[in-house]
Amino acid sequence: MAHPHLVKDIALQAGVSVATVDRVLNQRAGVRQHTQRRVAQALAELERQSAQVGLVGRKFLIDVVMQAPDRFTQVARAALERELPALQPAIFRSRFHLAELTPVSTLVTTLDSIAARGSHGVLLKAPDLPEVVAAVQRLHVRGIPVITLVTDLPTSQRLAYVGMDNRAAGQTAAYLMGEWLGDGNGVGGNGTGVVVSLSSNRFRGEEEREIGFHQALRERYPALKVHEISEGFGLHSATARLLGEKLKQWPDAVAVYSVGGANAAIIEAFERQGRACRTFIGHDLDADNLRLLRQGRLSAVLHHDLQHDMRTACLHVMRAHGALAPLPLTRSSVQVITPYNLPEAFVN
Repeated sequence: MAHPHLVKDIALQAGVSVATVDRVLNQRAGVRQHTQRRVAQALAELERQSAQVGLVGRKFLIDVVMQAPDRFTQVARAALERELPALQPAIFRSRFHLAELTPVSTLVTTLDSIAARGSHGVLLKAPDLPEVVAAVQRLHVRGIPVITLVTDLPTSQRLAYVGMDNRAAGQTAAYLMGEWLGDGNGVGGNGTGVVVSLSSNRFRGEEEREIGFHQALRERYPALKVHEISEGFGLHSATARLLGEKLKQWPDAVAVYSVGGANAAIIEAFERQGRACRTFIGHDLDADNLRLLRQGRLSAVLHHDLQHDMRTACLHVMRAHGALAPLPLTRSSVQVITPYNLPEAFVN
């Protein structure tokens, strides 16, 4: 049993004699299985303690690059800042590069600037475009790990993706929508219409949600008719204008699955035409969605623990620099939130 620890330290940790540890390590007979397990457990505990000692004073500088509406980047920033103290004894500092809507050339310039001046890691929420994938490759060549957040760049050299399973989220939304609306036989006998609103079709995460939604509807609720809008970029005025124009063409639309946000704008567009939205499912517990959920204007919000995602992303950065053992690639669970089961952090 290979190990870097002194036999006397193992014996102290396991609460057995040095001679017993020596017999276990050299696989000699005469040691009970229970004692063997105690020695193995002691070794594992010493390994974890050594890792912690190695992290004391270890400093990591990370860059957070996000293209998203302010209401989301504020939630993401707060989640990371709440989590950083819990990563001690390692010390993390963060630099933020946040934009609601920016040309891809500007985004690439930001990533290339980080590559030039150095960083321990980049947490990235960006559209899945060839220019962005190429910039991630340049970061990879410089030895800077990239962790994609919420929306993935699966063909890039990113180290890991953290966030929810977006396809499962879309399927969950379809299930809820179908159950709440019934069999889909509605307005004028032409079926019930559901609006699917994306901020942009350039984000892989939103595309995955949309695919999951369509797939589940086809399988379980084929009578429901889907209408789509995109390229409002999650911004209020652009989304309200886009949907306002389309609702005139969609008299059967009575429900919304909002993949990309701007939910207050969507409600505004319905109200301007004197129409009700029977079922409205959104994403993320930002300030707008919390207010709309409490007012009963959102039926449910699909939520994932963003603070947990931020912690996982930081652990991936530590792993990339040899400070932690390899981590499994796990995704956040999809949580269905109503006004009656808000997570504790959002109650007040």
